[in-house]
This record gives sequence, structure tokens and C-alpha cells, in this order.
Amino acid sequence: MSSYRVNLHQAIYSLSDALDLVGVTHIHHGKRVAYIAAECGKKLGWSGRRLDDLFQAAILHDCGVSKTVIHSRLAQLEWENEHEHCVIGHALLSNCPQLAKLADVVLHHHTHWSVLKNLNLPEETRLNASCIYLADRIDILTLGSLKDNSNILLGVADTCRQVIERKNEWFHPEMIEAFLELASSEAFWFRLESDQVAGYAATWVGCESEGQLDFSDLRSLMHVFSVIVDAKSPYTQRHSDAVARLARHIGEKMGLSPRTCELLELAGLLHDLGKLRVPDNYLEKPGKLTPEEYAIVRRHSFDTFNILKNISGLEEVAQWASQHHERIDGSGYPYHLQKTELSLEARIIAVADVFQALEQHRPYRGPLPTKDILDVLREEAEQGKLDADVVACVEANLEECWAVGFSK
Repeated sequence: MSSYRVNLHQAIYSLSDALDLVGVTHIHHGKRVAYIAAECGKKLGWSGRRLDDLFQAAILHDCGVSKTVIHSRLAQLEWENEHEHCVIGHALLSNCPQLAKLADVVLHHHTHWSVLKNLNLPEETRLNASCIYLADRIDILTLGSLKDNSNILLGVADTCRQVIERKNEWFHPEMIEAFLELASSEAFWFRLESDQVAGYAATWVGCESEGQLDFSDLRSLMHVFSVIVDAKSPYTQRHSDAVARLARHIGEKMGLSPRTCELLELAGLLHDLGKLRVPDNYLEKPGKLTPEEYAIVRRHSFDTFNILKNISGLEEVAQWASQHHERIDGSGYPYHLQKTELSLEARIIAVADVFQALEQHRPYRGPLPTKDILDVLREEAEQGKLDADVVACVEANLEECWAVGFSK
């Protein structure tokens, strides 16, 4: 098993970028919450690892949200079943060794202080969760009320009033005092603007050096990404995991090195990250997409590249993942590359994606049997769209590929 040099802050920042896509146009919420929470933490005298853990939990606090319809509710001060996405996020982070320490904070980031203070949790967990809850609602109260390009300062007084009204019941009183000190500075509010808050988060990324992760830990971290995107629709559940397993299996059958096969597996896990930007109803539409809808869907592989490109050590993964809709005759998207411009690994991901998608139920058709899937792959190869050698490998190992790629 190989080991990889990865900057954990870069990976978390990229995951935050992926979560931003769910908002479609309402972006950088996680980064703003992380900024507000971190500044409150500093006012309270927190530093070092304590502050870093707070920032990580804050930037990922909404990792339980995959659907655009759920994300739209985040702009409400409170709503029915708002705790559901906290439970989902908790489960997701609990299964990742690198992020498990954040799970309980994410679980309680919508828990009122009147309840939270009495829970049997470490004091740091309670305070971090309360700090993030306050930061989350500050962002919603302030930016949610803005119209067009109105000055952010116009909403400050109302935000402070509503926060103070919920002192002790919703929010820890010391958190509110720290926030009110910050709120007196115009600069604090101006830093919530998209460019400013992205720069603040980028500075945090630079504070972490690369560390060694073995493949199992790296896969666990990347699996968090894939679970979030596959949760967008019941029609895509476990699709990324299945493509990952199948791509690795094909790579092994074609004699690629063990390290390359591991990277293929990661590319399969991450190939559809850009779909987080696609509205839920497009993915679940039983009929044909309109030209306008299809144009939005077609950008998802490019968005995948933009999310992954900044994770050092995974440059090849970002490239292969973003090219899973390319076709060797140049008819694919988003780059319209031809066979000589596409690596074998990218061509393997493309075949694995088609194979597994045809195995799954879709709103416009049922899952296809093995013979029909093979017929489609052969036809695509004969038309010069999919790589014939990769398709031949699948045909020669058809039952194995079916068993590896089938997601129950």
C-alpha cells in the first residue's frame, strides 16, 4: 500500500468548495461561518490546535447537506427537522479517521445553548458547537437580508438585536459578548465579502504543511466527498464508490502499477463532485432535459476539476476525474479532447462511469442487464467514442466487472 503527501487543510478547503456548490449561487457560507467562529474564538483567547479544530468544524459544519432543496432552507433562522443534516454530517465525519474529532461539534451545531450546556460532552465540544451555531446564524441574519448589492453594514444593527434576544436560550452569553466586540468594527463585516473571506480561509490553508497518509486513510478522506455527492439523489447512491472499484479493477486487469490503480480508485470516487452544483430536480427528471438544463449539467466535470486542482499530490486524480465525459473522437466535454490527448487512466474512468451508470436505476429507465451494457459499450467503441482496448478488457472480464461495479 502506497503513502501520499497530502495537506489536510487543502483537502478540507476543497471539500468546503464542493459544499459551496450545493448553494448554486449562495456560496462561501461555510467559509464565512469559519471566519466568524475563528474571530470569536480569538476574542475568547483560544489559539493553536483549539482554534484549528474550531475552524475545521466550522468550514465543514454543513457537510450533511447535499440537496439544493435542503440548502435553500439554511437561509431560514430555524425550520422543522433542521437537526437532520447535523445527524448526517456527524455520521459522515465519524467514519473518517482524519475528521472524526469534528463529528460531535457538527452534530450539535444547531443545538440551543440551554440544551447543549447540560449534555454530557467535553466542555470544548460544547463551546465549539455553540460558537459555530452563533456564527452560522450571524451569517444567515446578515447576508440573508441583503438585497442586490446593498451595503452589508445596513443589516448589522438588526443582526445584533436578534442575537441579543436569544442570549442564554440559543447562544452562550460569553460568545455573544465576544461577537458584539467584533461587531463594532466595520472591517469585521467587510471581511465577509466573498473575496475577503476566501482569502482568510486560504491563509489558514497555508498554515498546514503536507503530511504522510497511507492509502486507506486517504481513501477514507476522499470517501467523504463521494458520499456527499452521491447523496444528492436516490438514483446516484453509491455510484461513485462503484465507479472507483470498477476503475481500479480494470486498471489492474490492464497491468497498471499498484500506485496508479490506487489513484484510479480515488479519481472514480471524486469524478462527479461537480454535480453538487446541479439542481436536484435535474438529476431526478423522468423526461429529457431541456437544452438549458443540459447546459448546466455539462459543466459538472469542469467543476470537479476546480474543486480538486488545489490539493497537492492529487493533480493526476483531478485531471482524470474531470475527463470522465471526454470521448476519444473529441465529441465529449468539457475539453473536447481526442484519444492522443487523453491518458489511459482517463479513458478507463470514462468506461467505468458508463458501465456503472447503466447498471443503476435512473428516473427515465431501469437498470440494464449485463448483455445490454456490453452492447452499449461495444457500440460506443465502434463509433470511436470509448476506448476499444478498455472495452475489450471489460468484455474479457465481464462477470468480474459486474460483481465489482454493481452497487446494491
